[in-house]
Amino acid sequence: MVDNDRRVHSRTALSAKVKVVHEQFGEFVFSTRDISDGGVFIVLNDEPFAPQLGDKVAVQVQGLPVTAPILDMVVVRQTNDGFGLQFDQNDE
Repeated sequence: MVDNDRRVHSRTALSAKVKVVHEQFGEFVFSTRDISDGGVFIVLNDEPFAPQLGDKVAVQVQGLPVTAPILDMVVVRQTNDGFGLQFDQNDE
């Protein structure tokens, strides 16, 4: 059995609403499937969101009692149902 999982960080299931802003495609609200110290996976629901790997997006958790920070992230993975976003290492 070969393990193709190259993830560095453990994932934790988390369903939260996040606003994702892409320079070309605009602003969307998606649900998350999981989160880790390295990033988050967003689930698409027939939205016209089709970024390229390497594209930068701004992400903000919605529905909190306080305004969440806006985080810069990079699209690093695409599946049939969504995208994996990684925290932008250049943003530190």
